[in-house]
Amino acid sequence: MDIEKYRKMFLSEAAEHLQNMAKQLVAVEADPEDGEGINSLFREAHSIKGMAATMGFDATTRLAHHLEDRLAEFRGKGQISSEMIDRLLAGVDLLEGLLEDIAQGEQERDVDLFIHGEQLALIELEPLDSAEEDDACCDLASNRMLIRLLLDESVVAPGPRLLVLLNRVAEFGTVLETTPSEENLLQGEISRTLLVQLETEIPQQEILKRLECYRELSKIEFPAAVLEEETARNKPGRVSATSTVRVDTDLLDRFINLTGELITNRYQLQSAAGEKDWTELNEGLGQLARLVKSLHHQVLQVRMMPLESVTGRLPRTVRDLCRSSGKEVRLEVLGASLEIDRSILEALTDPLTHMIRNAIDHGIAKQGTVQIKAWRERDQILIQVADDGRGIDPEMVRQRALDSNLISPGQAQTMRDFETYQLLCLPGFTTKEQVTETSGRGVGMDVVKSVVEKLGGVLLIDSNLGKGTRVTMKLPLSVAIIRVLLVLCDGSLLGIPITRILQTVEVEPGEVQTSGKQLAISLHGELIPLLSLRKIMQRPKGPGKTMLSLVITEVFGRKVGLVVDRLQGQQEVFVQSLPSPFDQLRGTGGGAILGDGRIMFLFDLQSKLEGRRAKGA
Repeated sequence: MDIEKYRKMFLSEAAEHLQNMAKQLVAVEADPEDGEGINSLFREAHSIKGMAATMGFDATTRLAHHLEDRLAEFRGKGQISSEMIDRLLAGVDLLEGLLEDIAQGEQERDVDLFIHGEQLALIELEPLDSAEEDDACCDLASNRMLIRLLLDESVVAPGPRLLVLLNRVAEFGTVLETTPSEENLLQGEISRTLLVQLETEIPQQEILKRLECYRELSKIEFPAAVLEEETARNKPGRVSATSTVRVDTDLLDRFINLTGELITNRYQLQSAAGEKDWTELNEGLGQLARLVKSLHHQVLQVRMMPLESVTGRLPRTVRDLCRSSGKEVRLEVLGASLEIDRSILEALTDPLTHMIRNAIDHGIAKQGTVQIKAWRERDQILIQVADDGRGIDPEMVRQRALDSNLISPGQAQTMRDFETYQLLCLPGFTTKEQVTETSGRGVGMDVVKSVVEKLGGVLLIDSNLGKGTRVTMKLPLSVAIIRVLLVLCDGSLLGIPITRILQTVEVEPGEVQTSGKQLAISLHGELIPLLSLRKIMQRPKGPGKTMLSLVITEVFGRKVGLVVDRLQGQQEVFVQSLPSPFDQLRGTGGGAILGDGRIMFLFDLQSKLEGRRAKGA
């Protein structure tokens, strides 16, 4: 019996049940008398209890049984109070912690304090003695010190507890840095140790005295050095509900049939090659191409998962943000059933959380709606996060960027609004005067942009002042095998994803017009600016041509025509990430080896232009 196999199955299914519970608890909080919702919660807890008991995980079984009993009481009453929703959510958090213990092969943490009472474990608050004070990490010249906050293993919901302590410590001065970051804690990262670098005029003993009321919550230390490795080693990771994929048996049958056909095809090709029957060999190669294409399609189907597997946690995120900010925000999710490649889904968790937080913090004033919408266009997946709040003032963004020396006065005058909104994605850029628990537009948006571009997608930001903001991610269906247009530039072969291309055209040089200092062509009644790939790649000017080859694409939401040496046709390629440090090169999204042995690099025009702008080019 393969115990490890069943353990992984348990972790995957239990994580799915917990995600459903968290989502359903938020829904029941909005409608406390939702009888079917309470019944659903009871069934989820019952399922976890049964699975944990079968696997022999005692603490998980007892806690799930405890939650099941409480939910049975609420089923009898026909409603759940808001206070008990908090309690049940804390139970879900503790169950997630137990799953992390099981995933890491560690002993399950104690659940008796949660089950048998509301009181937290008593934890000593240890003041430093004189010897410790001499070694403490406190820079008297700069008034900086390091504080370590530790929670006992019995404390439930450690993330929120650490955030409470962090807010209290922030009252003593300026928090310079935390490990883990406040951002990660807000996203749900579970840790029992928090290192805080604080700039303050208040002595250590005074800080200890003011934190006396938290004696039952934490232990406070002033260590001599930042023990990042220790923190990372003790920090448990989140259990991923997407570590396994459920496959329909019909799909497995199709794989078996395809495998059989491929075996038959192999013998057909071997026989034709041995007899030098070129007609039979060509027919066999055609059959092989069809089978490989079908296999690729079926493999993609296996990797597909609904967007709901990522958005299921967001109602809980919105609920917690609303409670901390005092705002009333309604979350709408449209297209949650849309299936997306698992590797893309796994990368979308943080970007979606960042955008939701930004929408609530910056977009919504007091109350409003945040909408997540997903749909498919050709070979692209589009996911949009929109709010009906204040919107973004482009003039204010330009002025803030100018004050921060991110752009020049000349750039500020000529920059269009759609280009201005991209400034929000610069690392550290924010439109907020003061830091809050949630980030300003731009703090976190650089993470969103980086993730989207690594996936081979494009991030677009649009806003109407006073009407709201829309952030759209355009993503490929798959990040492994994609169709590209091959183009030549001074003898080098580059690939542009077909999903980025609107059309290709060839025009005569006489059709090129001049618009100010910009060369352009008129296409379907629209004036489209031209960019030279040779100039962008800093290659020498090419020889004159009777026809210009153009690739019409979008940059910063605007159509442009990219002038290339020659169009080499389309091809499906297996894209591989570039090794460090080449993965840091702007404009390069990976590479592939073609069937004839040539190496091709993916070209990302928008990323390349942003790199030139950052250097002042």
